Amino acid sequence: MENKSTAGRVEKLLENIATLLEIKGEDHFRINAYRNAAENISLSGLDIKKLAEEDRLDEISGIGEAISEKIREYVTTGRLKYYEDLINEVPESLLDLTEVPGLGPKRVKALWKELDIKDIQSLDSAVEEGSIQKLDGFGPKLQEKIRENLRKRPGKEVPKRQLLHHAWSIADLIIDRLGKNNAVKKISAAGSLRRMKETIGDVDILVASEEPGKVTEDFLSLEEMDQIIMKGSTRTSIRFYNGIQADLRIVPPESWGTALQYFTGSQEHNVKMRELALKKGQSLNEYSLIRQKAGEKLFFSEEKKLYEHLGLQYIPPELRQNGSEILQASRGELPVLVEMGHIRGDLQCHTDWSDGQNTLQSMAEAAANSGLEYLLITDHSFGLGVAKGLSGTELKNQATRIDELNEKYEGKFRLLKGVEVEIKADGSLDLREEILSELDIVVAAVHSSLGQGRGKITERLLKAVENPLVHVIAHPTGRFLNSREEADVDWDALFTAAAENGTLLEINANPRRLDLPDRLIRRALKLGCRFVISTDAHSSEELDYMRFGVGMARRGGLSSKEIVNTESVDSLMSILKK
Repeated sequence: MENKSTAGRVEKLLENIATLLEIKGEDHFRINAYRNAAENISLSGLDIKKLAEEDRLDEISGIGEAISEKIREYVTTGRLKYYEDLINEVPESLLDLTEVPGLGPKRVKALWKELDIKDIQSLDSAVEEGSIQKLDGFGPKLQEKIRENLRKRPGKEVPKRQLLHHAWSIADLIIDRLGKNNAVKKISAAGSLRRMKETIGDVDILVASEEPGKVTEDFLSLEEMDQIIMKGSTRTSIRFYNGIQADLRIVPPESWGTALQYFTGSQEHNVKMRELALKKGQSLNEYSLIRQKAGEKLFFSEEKKLYEHLGLQYIPPELRQNGSEILQASRGELPVLVEMGHIRGDLQCHTDWSDGQNTLQSMAEAAANSGLEYLLITDHSFGLGVAKGLSGTELKNQATRIDELNEKYEGKFRLLKGVEVEIKADGSLDLREEILSELDIVVAAVHSSLGQGRGKITERLLKAVENPLVHVIAHPTGRFLNSREEADVDWDALFTAAAENGTLLEINANPRRLDLPDRLIRRALKLGCRFVISTDAHSSEELDYMRFGVGMARRGGLSSKEIVNTESVDSLMSILKK
């Protein structure tokens, strides 16, 4: 377990450095460097101790020489002088405060600097005394929320579920490696991962094979593996260096369709499927469907044939949720869901003009190489100072550079001029109308004061939705999975206004957000809204996040006609409100 704990400790160390630097008020790029390094270590699933010893840490994306030196020092000595110096400036106990829902680094800094609150105990005392509500940006409601969250803390530690991209990175690795084994006839992700659920417990992999021993042997030889949890003839579980558990199940090829349906789930979906089979005088298990009177076993090589046999439309994995989809499928009422191939452009990304990592040209070339026809540049407006937002003058200069690049692309690819403009606390935008009116598409977003009461934050968003210059509302709930809850908004009011004003709702594909969530997508669709799927990419690699946004849209039941960036650029521009 030593290597696993080393990788976990390094990842946690880098995350802690990033958080402490944010509390300290350091440069956003420096903070992101540590945070991205921690995430890439987690995604890699590699043996960090071995890489450090062999001076191969640069094989992990985002780890430059400065961070490599720190990792090597820590792996070799068990200490890091840089971190020790940092916690002499910023108390390490402040990290515990950032784990309390409602308290991000900015609020923790205010508590520390203004009230000398350095740990959970002093926070608890201040909450009981009622002193924190006197600070700017806090107030009695937030104080009460913090009190509730502190009360929930003892004995409530639950391991966080994995974000979708972490889980898929492991699944893709396994599928790629095992897929080269001649004993593997078919292979697929299963479980909640295949259903594209926002967070994942374990990675489920299903294989069809007549030689399970060879497949298992290959599975156990993965160099990224840290621990064998369980080994059996048809089921084996291992843990990777990043802590993710993967479960491999092997079934005979003739049972593939039935097994894939069964192991994809969800539980509610499977219960309804078994009930439907029983009504037809048959019983369904993970290997076959059995005619009860004759005892005859029916095998299905593909899932579609099983659904067809039971009188159903094929139900895509993303729709297998609560069982109601089976009734829709029996009536032929399931939508034709959007697919990755339908997406023609990306309507939110960031460059090194604000808090992105790559140049305009690099982002454009990466988008074009991925098959996109257009890319909207949405660097932050100046109101979001932490992201090095742009002023009106800087946006004009950027627009000139975009025009130059578009001339070079000669119509084969197009960069669109945009901005992610901040919606201020009163609902106004932090750029003047004459600036916004010159842009192709304006994306508006809330990044601060997300804890406002329901009435205030709803009114704030409504003003943006009703603003004729705003085309898209970005990541409407403001959530961060595993760390920040959704804002409390009157969603029916917001969606009704968005439909009436032709304002588009973003499905943000960043795996930390996946916002809108599928339940709100379904509600917004019912109220007549249209959508965009955007990556919110801050680097060229993050353009690949589109698959997760498409997955969320599919869970929400969207077809391509409800998503405007499935249109050509000319058609898109004609759709937008002016």
